[in-house]
Amino acid sequence: MAEQTPGNPENPKNPERSANPANPDGTAEETPDERMMRERLERLSKAERIPTVVCDGVDIVYRVNGTGSGRGSATAALNRILRRKQAEKAAGVRRVHAVKNVSFVAYKGEAIGLIGTNGSGKSTLLKAVAGLLPVENGHIYTHGQPSLLGVNAALMNDLTGERNVYLGGLAMGMSREQVKERYQDIVDFSGINEKGDFITLPMRTYSSGMAARLRFSIAAAKDHDVLLIDEALATGDRRFQMRSEERIRELRATAGTVFLVSHNNKSIRDTCERTIWLERGELRMDGPTEDVMKEYEAFTGDKSDKKAAGKKAA
Repeated sequence: MAEQTPGNPENPKNPERSANPANPDGTAEETPDERMMRERLERLSKAERIPTVVCDGVDIVYRVNGTGSGRGSATAALNRILRRKQAEKAAGVRRVHAVKNVSFVAYKGEAIGLIGTNGSGKSTLLKAVAGLLPVENGHIYTHGQPSLLGVNAALMNDLTGERNVYLGGLAMGMSREQVKERYQDIVDFSGINEKGDFITLPMRTYSSGMAARLRFSIAAAKDHDVLLIDEALATGDRRFQMRSEERIRELRATAGTVFLVSHNNKSIRDTCERTIWLERGELRMDGPTEDVMKEYEAFTGDKSDKKAAGKKAA
């Protein structure tokens, strides 16, 4: 895999560093975000690249039961236990090959977008990296314990938001004292209480957006070796999305690795410098985000983000 290298402000071949009368050295002035990204990339290029996730020829297969007829669910289940292969055919078990021979290496400090059309295997791959799904073939190696954050991440709907903050923090390995210390920051970050004291209400009373914001806020309160985010940034208003993107940048700065699954091309562009494109379970492309997004948008015919960017520039 090709490694991205930061632009050199003293390189005359770099069109982004054209002469600027305001600067005596002839370089264009960087924005704070550009400078932070360049410096971080320079540190990464000089430092040893440490792998955090290695996927080696990974295949993931789902078995969907009950697609046959005439055997009854109890009989089919018993047959599957006693004679798996023969029973699968007899009981009408369908094999769905969700991920096919996927290989890549992720490194510390990277934010990696994971894109693809619906049903391409993105969420399935994240679950396997998190250790929640077995692989049929190949291997997945991880540094530390990956944490999966998704819209359907398991918290308890009958408990209040407050209790779920403690539950989620403890589940991530934080002590009760650590959760208590960060509790108010979690609530403030989520924005749950902006329109009332919702944090004291059961989560079943929350909208899907409110629940997703709280889940992200809990997960983002802890530094992770590997954080896997599945569509969590698709919810909430633009202010919350901006806070989330900033927090992801902070997590990367602490040498963690972030994977982001999203159908929002702008979020991928704003957050990730590398993107992996899965299509029908196969790795279609892996490289710099802008290069991959151009190919993906040509494939899907999605030009909305480019048009929006053009209007903003105008």
